[in-house]
Amino acid sequence: MESCIHVHSKELKKPSDSQAVYREDCTQCFDSIDHEAGLNVCLTCFNGGCAGEKNHGHLHFKRFGHPLALNIRRLPRKLQRDEPPQKMSKLAIVEEREEDRYDTRTRVMCYACLNYDVDKSSGDLPAVIEGVMKAMTFAKKEEVKAWEQEFVPCEHTLCLNQHEPKQIGSQDLSQCSMCDLKENLWLCLECGNLGCGRSQFGGIGGNSHALAHSDMTSHAVAVKLGSITADGTADIYCYACNEERIDPDIGPHLAHWGINLMAREKTEKSLMEMQVEHNLKWDFSMTTEDGHELTPVFGPGLTGLANLGNSCYLSSVLQCIFDLPEFQNRYYHEHDEPPFTPLPAEDLETQMRKIADGILSGRYSQPDKNTVATSDSSEKPHQKGLAPTMFKHLVGRGHEEFSTMRQQDAFEFLLHIFKIINLAKHSDNPENPIKAFDFAMEQRLQCLSCQKVRYKVDGQDNVSIPVPARRLTSDDSNSADSFAPVTLYDCLEAFTSEEIVQMDCPSCKAKDGFSKRSSFRTLPQHLVVNARRFEIVNWVPTKLEIPVEVSDQAMDLSQYLSGGQRANEELLPDIDTAESFTPNEIALDQLLSMGFPKARCEKALYVTGNTDAEAAMNWLFAHMDDDDIDEPLGGNKSSSSDASYDAGKVAQLGEMGIEEPRAIKALAATGGDVVRAIDWVFSHPDALIEDENQVSDDASSSQPRVPGFDSTPARYQLRSIICHKGSSIHAG
Repeated sequence: MESCIHVHSKELKKPSDSQAVYREDCTQCFDSIDHEAGLNVCLTCFNGGCAGEKNHGHLHFKRFGHPLALNIRRLPRKLQRDEPPQKMSKLAIVEEREEDRYDTRTRVMCYACLNYDVDKSSGDLPAVIEGVMKAMTFAKKEEVKAWEQEFVPCEHTLCLNQHEPKQIGSQDLSQCSMCDLKENLWLCLECGNLGCGRSQFGGIGGNSHALAHSDMTSHAVAVKLGSITADGTADIYCYACNEERIDPDIGPHLAHWGINLMAREKTEKSLMEMQVEHNLKWDFSMTTEDGHELTPVFGPGLTGLANLGNSCYLSSVLQCIFDLPEFQNRYYHEHDEPPFTPLPAEDLETQMRKIADGILSGRYSQPDKNTVATSDSSEKPHQKGLAPTMFKHLVGRGHEEFSTMRQQDAFEFLLHIFKIINLAKHSDNPENPIKAFDFAMEQRLQCLSCQKVRYKVDGQDNVSIPVPARRLTSDDSNSADSFAPVTLYDCLEAFTSEEIVQMDCPSCKAKDGFSKRSSFRTLPQHLVVNARRFEIVNWVPTKLEIPVEVSDQAMDLSQYLSGGQRANEELLPDIDTAESFTPNEIALDQLLSMGFPKARCEKALYVTGNTDAEAAMNWLFAHMDDDDIDEPLGGNKSSSSDASYDAGKVAQLGEMGIEEPRAIKALAATGGDVVRAIDWVFSHPDALIEDENQVSDDASSSQPRVPGFDSTPARYQLRSIICHKGSSIHAG
């Protein structure tokens, strides 16, 4: 082994607690430390680059000039024939450690010196290597942060009453005050007593003396000493609440006992880190609903995604969209270099290409060698599965729901993906795969008195339809909550059926109301349908177990296409009927009492025919994430007419590639707010509403192109389906 001049570089420093260390898999593909060539972790910025066929580690050096990398390779240990395989179970107490299952080999390489076996003991390398190998991996760090978002302060941490301050010597912080344990120590923040914690998963000892102290004194809040970091994070436990909490004033509270937060170094795993390790080691079953084992499949496009903990919604959506040619053509570039970016783990284009390569290439669709090595010959080996941790962190970052580890709705996540892809711009490949989902919905209103009509067309990329609930009688079923099966045609019939809306006619002034019907003006290349299988029971959304039958034969949706305005129809004058809408006062009061804003209540009643609060409530739950949900009903034109013609704001949007008509429309819809207007444009693709009252036949050619197709027959074949399993809308 030889040394090199770069081992003395000032840029060579061990990672801090707040730095991300990518030492499990490559940031630009799914090659990992289990690959035969291993993973090269940059010792300057701690990016992980593969060392195999793609060689993204060397690409990182070419682009950024960081010379030194730590090659990490993990090899499974071979078990003795008479040694039973170790497998995690719910009742396991002793942790199966990584070093028990694997041998890890490391070597330092210098790309600049072409030295691929640098002396690991030279220069500053020992401290840096130790820091990399002991650092929490990016995947674990992000999961811990996501779970920790759930922690909140409590009255006991916010109103902590500490005893007289004193300086606690280091010798008094090294051992439990009631036994000889020197780890898993908890400091009472009220009186400064030090006690050992409870015995924890992973074999960490504890005699519960911290809990005993709390029981004797009623002191509630304690901090785990070994978990304290200079960044101000630590395990805080409230015995009164019997919950993990956060302490916003942890620094001053520790200083009260003479402990300098900035001088602390984390020496033990936090409670959440141990819980995450437990989750990652859990053996998820590979069985069908009837208990039969799933037959493993392999090959390009047949690559599984590992469960990151409540991430089935994400995996389901990714498998569906990357089965489509538009996503494959957009993001699968097998022989191209990844996009140039200093932070590949935080670049959407890079992570979308990584997912595409992982799922479609077939390189990772192989039997898990570790499974083969530890299972008996009667079991069929499954894939290990790809862990899309970087992707999940990136697309969920800053989002109230998708940044957490809670279970989420797959349909809402799909719309979130559509939105961030629409917002992303890449000059090298401008084709947007979301355009294949674009179509136009037509709403037709007809006065029941004068028979005049109005048409409105909106661009959409999905449709959410009701599922008719037909409860079976006790004679037909043993369960009180059994429902008759419905077909997708039944749902579409309910969605496009005519309904009565209570509004005053702006033409004849009659108060008899309007008939309203929704139809497809055009249809997309790929139609996304969300079936709403829930109802409101005592103002709580409750899932309905209604079987929805979708044929695997071609379905003709031609009957749901609108022919547009008929020759003998007379159009209503150009007055927004929403402006003259008077909401049902009883229903409005009921919705307001539930805490919904008035603008949302009025809009929900307007859209659902102004009949009752329950119908409006159903609509509200289905449209909570609409960008215009809080805009006043019928108030866009009057409230923002000046904003819509603000030349400066229109020009500002124009610099971002938004054409003038759409910029005016977006500003009008968002009250002149440029930031919200940008969001509106991308969440309403091609949504220039066409009001046929304002357009003559000879001028129709100058209108923006309506997205989608209106050719018949409109035949669709089921491509993929995501089905929620679970009795509640909140979990499953």
